[in-house]
Amino acid sequence: MRPVTLLARVNARLSRLPWDTAALPLRLFPAAVFFASGRTKVDGWRIADSTWFLFQHEYALPLIPSDWAAVAATLAEHLLPVLLVLGLATRLSALGLLAMTAVIQIFVYPEAWQTHGLWAACLIALVIGGPGRLSLDRRIGAERLR
Repeated sequence: MRPVTLLARVNARLSRLPWDTAALPLRLFPAAVFFASGRTKVDGWRIADSTWFLFQHEYALPLIPSDWAAVAATLAEHLLPVLLVLGLATRLSALGLLAMTAVIQIFVYPEAWQTHGLWAACLIALVIGGPGRLSLDRRIGAERLR
């Protein structure tokens, strides 16, 4: 059998795998990263003093006041990952985390492009491909099966 023929057969079989095979880990792993980051920003039910300091100094953004950015990032890093895990408002949640990733890449840690690129690739795949069948979006009819 020629290598091209073998490759074509393997590709044909792999192309029959459902999107759900990729969608679930694409939702879970970025969610874990962002949620863990969000947990470092709080002390109990309040934003930690260290978070206020970091947003004033290390995470300072050019257009958003540091206190607003601290609150927005803390809320987003808790809410959006939970929505991703549940598969609820998945495309919108992934888009929100993609925007956060872009801000982090451009304004905070531009040298970490490899890490941010991996996060972005997962999130872009979710925006384009959706959450898959194992999601509340699918269950409530907000997402049609491809």
